[in-house]
Amino acid sequence: MAIIEKLWQYLQFEFVQNALVVGVLIALCSSLLGVTLVLKRFSFIGDGLSHVAFGAMAVAGILGLTNEMILVMPITVIAAIVLLAAGKNVKIKGDASLAMLSVASLGIGYLLLNIFSSSGNVSGDVCSTLFGSTLILTLSKFDVCLCIVMSVIVILIFVFFYNRIFAVTFDETFTAATGTKASLYNLLIAVVTAVIIVLAMNLVGSLLISALVIFPALSAMRVFKSFKKVVICAAAVSVICSLTGILISIMASTPVGSTIVAIDIVVFMIFALIGRR
Repeated sequence: MAIIEKLWQYLQFEFVQNALVVGVLIALCSSLLGVTLVLKRFSFIGDGLSHVAFGAMAVAGILGLTNEMILVMPITVIAAIVLLAAGKNVKIKGDASLAMLSVASLGIGYLLLNIFSSSGNVSGDVCSTLFGSTLILTLSKFDVCLCIVMSVIVILIFVFFYNRIFAVTFDETFTAATGTKASLYNLLIAVVTAVIIVLAMNLVGSLLISALVIFPALSAMRVFKSFKKVVICAAAVSVICSLTGILISIMASTPVGSTIVAIDIVVFMIFALIGRR
């Protein structure tokens, strides 16, 4: 009863309410696209784009922008388009271009922060950005509204184009042969993924974003085989894990991102055992 009473007191704070709303929306969007990315072998695009977003965030901080999303969102979307185009380049394969862009953005971003930073605690700022230790608890009203609007757009895109995304996911060649512009829907998936990555940085940080994409999808795939059932199960698992992780981190004063990832791992192990039986 004492724990429930303490939790209820925390839930009265606006920053906790904002964290729960944003956490649920980000987890839901990540899980929807996560199934497609896992099946298309694009799981690590989340890492690459998150590192690009980190570099863009470093530049935005140096420029003194009050709203970093103005710069971070467009740069990350452009990077997603570049990665998609690079995947068709015979000289530089998709995985190589992803590694190059990822490492370059992460390294240059950290270098710029150390050279031009006006903060006295560069290591703390970088750690918070990379692992999302407290970002989710310091969201502004603009951040919350932006997350709600972008999440609704992502969900509507996924629902409206569900059949085409399903087709592109499983057989891109056949989809193109039927007259559907498969490259256009691949571009749509890349852009939506970039948007989700930028939003998810506030929840788990740039280094742990792939956990939101990969673990719920893989957990659902241990038990279900239907695409629709996997998507629904992944969404439920992702939302429950994020809610639980945020609440535990608030109660136990643990890093939000790492707590969510730990819960995702436990749930995956449980689903793996269920799948074996």
